[in-house]
Parts: sequence; C-alpha cells; structure tokens
Amino acid sequence: MANRFSRYAQVLAWLDQHVIKRLYTERVRRVILQSIPFWVASLLTGLIAVGYEELFVWAEQISFSWIQAHPYLTFITTPIAFLVAWLLVAKLAPAARGSGIPQVMAGIELSNPTTHGRTSYLLSLRVAIVKVLSSVVLLIGGGVIGREGPTIQISAAIFRAINRLQPAGWPQLSRQIALVTGGAAGLAAAFNTPLGGIVFVVEELTQTHITRFRTAVFTAVIIAGMTAQAIQGPYLYLGFPKVTASTGWFLGVLVLIAMLCGLAGALFAKTLLWVNAYRQRFTTWPQKVAWVAVCGLLLAGLAFWVGTEAVGTGKPIINRLLFQNDHATPWYLFPVRFAGMALSYSGGAAGGIFATSLSAGAILGDALSRLIQVAPGDTNLVILVSMVSFLTGVVRSPFTAAILVLEMTDRHSAIFQLLLGGLMAQGAASLVDPVSFYEHLKAGFIRETMAQSTLSDRTAKPTAVE
Repeated sequence: MANRFSRYAQVLAWLDQHVIKRLYTERVRRVILQSIPFWVASLLTGLIAVGYEELFVWAEQISFSWIQAHPYLTFITTPIAFLVAWLLVAKLAPAARGSGIPQVMAGIELSNPTTHGRTSYLLSLRVAIVKVLSSVVLLIGGGVIGREGPTIQISAAIFRAINRLQPAGWPQLSRQIALVTGGAAGLAAAFNTPLGGIVFVVEELTQTHITRFRTAVFTAVIIAGMTAQAIQGPYLYLGFPKVTASTGWFLGVLVLIAMLCGLAGALFAKTLLWVNAYRQRFTTWPQKVAWVAVCGLLLAGLAFWVGTEAVGTGKPIINRLLFQNDHATPWYLFPVRFAGMALSYSGGAAGGIFATSLSAGAILGDALSRLIQVAPGDTNLVILVSMVSFLTGVVRSPFTAAILVLEMTDRHSAIFQLLLGGLMAQGAASLVDPVSFYEHLKAGFIRETMAQSTLSDRTAKPTAVE
C-alpha cells in the first residue's frame, strides 16, 4: 500500500515538472496544484458512493429474502449479524461505529492546530473500510440503518488521505478544508443532492465563514455528483411524487404536523443518547456480547412479527406511500421502526440514521394525515413535510433537511412548505433538547480521540516522530 501511495506522489510530481510548469504561470500553477488532489478525491468519492449504494441494495435484498422465506431463521441470523458487525468495529476501528457525521465534525475541530488533536483515529482509510464492512453485515442481518452518514465519513477519510499524499513542495489546503469538502462531496454523491451537500456544510459541519472553502466545496460536490450520475444517470432518490402546494388554512395543519414530527425526532435522538449512555455501563466483554446479542434478538422479534417493513433503510416504505397510494400502514409500524432504529444504533456497529429518519417521518406523516383526515391530494405534501421535520428533530439542520427532500423529489413548488416545516420542527425540537444529537456525539468523540492520543504518546518510543 505504501508503494502505491509513493507511485501516486511520483506521478503527481512528474505531472507538475513536465506539464504544468511548462504551460502555466506560477500563480495559475499553484491553484492547479492545490486543486488536483481534491479532483482526485472527489472522483474517488463518487465511485465509492455508487459502489457502496449497490452493496446496500444487495444486502437489503438478501435480508428481505431471508425474512420472507425463513422467518424463524431471523432469530439466528440477526443476532449473528449484530455480533459480527459490532466485533469488526470494536476490534479494528472503534471510531467506525454509528453514523459517521459526528466523527467528521470532531475531526474538523481537532484538525485545528491549536487543539493538537489527531484525526487519524476518526478518519483513516482503515476506519472507512471497517465502516463499509460493518454496515453491510448489519444490514444483511436486518439492521435499520442508512448509508448516507457513513458515506460522509468515508468521503472525509478519502479527502484526508489524498491531502496528506501530496508531493513535497506542493501548496496545500488546510486539513479542515479537506474534511469539510469531503463531507459535502460525500452527501452530494450519496443522495445525488449537490445543493444539499453545500447547505449541509454551512449549516452542520462548520461555523467557519464559507469564503474560506467555497471553491473547494463547490468543485468537490460537482465532481463527486457528476461521477455518480455518469454511472447511475441523473436519478432522483425518491422520484417525482405528485404534490399540490396548498396554502391558506392548510398551512396551519402543516405547522402542527411539523411540530409533532420535530418533537418525535428530538425524542428519538434523546432515546439514542440515553441508550448509548446506558450501554456504557457494560465494561466486560461478556456483558458487551450479551448486550449486542439481545439487541439482535429483539430486532429479530420485530422482523418476525411485522415482516420486511420492520428492517432495512425504509426507502421502499417511502416509495410505497408516495407513489402507490397505499396508505393502509398499520398503526404500530412507526413505533416498530423507532425501536428498530434504536436497537440497530445501540448495537455498536456502523450505520447511519439519515435515511431511516426520513422513512420514520414519512410513516408518522402518513398516520397523522389519516388521523386528521387530510384530503388525498394533500397527503404527499404532508408526508414530505413530515420527512423534513422528523429529520430536523434528530439532526437540527432544517435547511439541509428541506433542501435534501426538495432535491430528492424535484418538487420545487413545495419549497416554502418544506422550509416552513423544518423551521417549525427546529423550534419544537429545541424544547426537548437545545443541543443537537450530532453535537452531543461530537463532544464524546473529541474526548475519546484526545484520550487515545494521550495513550499513544505514553506508549510511544522516545525517538518516535509523529
């Protein structure tokens, strides 16, 4: 691997000496040299995002086929998958657990020279590989997880690695900009939502002024997104649902539903934090194994009772609600998905909550629309607003949530309703917890990384060079 990286640096150095220097002025040359690594990283991100999505589709189909053909087998396969996925993380890369977005946020903060943190613990290629393996194994077993958060962490790891492999003497952008750009490219490639990637950076990943990194972010989002589109075509994540952008009194209904969904999302985030804190009481390996196995068994029970809609990413459920006019969703599906997400996340393996939160919001929105007897023509709008609102309640990024759903469906006529829903959900969720779920986890990963760095310093040889 080291030899391959050395050859990569040699190719870049040759390109600079024999091509770029001869064709461009020094000023233009510096801009090109700064940009080439980001172009390479963006291209790789697009390719890996597509491959990761194909793996997820394959794993989810295997999970569905097992549950449908041999439902009793779920009580064996699901706990085993939970244990294997957890062991991969626990033994090989503890920072690969969970979503991945808090790790990127922590990495951005620790990449500041004043903190003297080490981002390799959070964002190495080893972590990225374990992330993919663990999440795919968990999904095969029926885990209720998504791939979008993991894609962001994987993308940031790629950008970090490429940024560090530049030949000596090349002008470099800061590590912070590399990680921020990687996060944007990852989200854009995962959802095919370039604007969502840009807004996500501004709203969630960093509080630094956008002028510092706007060119790098825009370029990375374009290259990563176009790479994914070149392979899969200009697809929409959720297609073209029929939406009537109602106004007037119906806006009051949307505000009420948005607030309820925002509260539900915030309660879900609090549940994850509580269960995560409770899990930390178990310190011995037998206790940890028992915890993970019980999580797997409980999810197996839900899958046996409800069927395939209790497991997986939830995307098929969203498509059914939006396009098949099938709104006979049982009342218990939302609490089942809620519990499934909590069990999957609490097992300690890798897996995101973006896609599953969107599906939970869609289910809750459908239930609320039937409860208050919304006209059939307005149901899809309620579902889309509920998706934005539940996701906002979890991650506290209302503009990102609204732009993501907008780009997934190409329903520009509903942009104001989506934005209104996100803002109302943000206000309601703040009543439950003023701090976002990712901010809570980011603080924990920063402490964990600093502790790991201190331990490494104590055990390193005196002559070692960082």
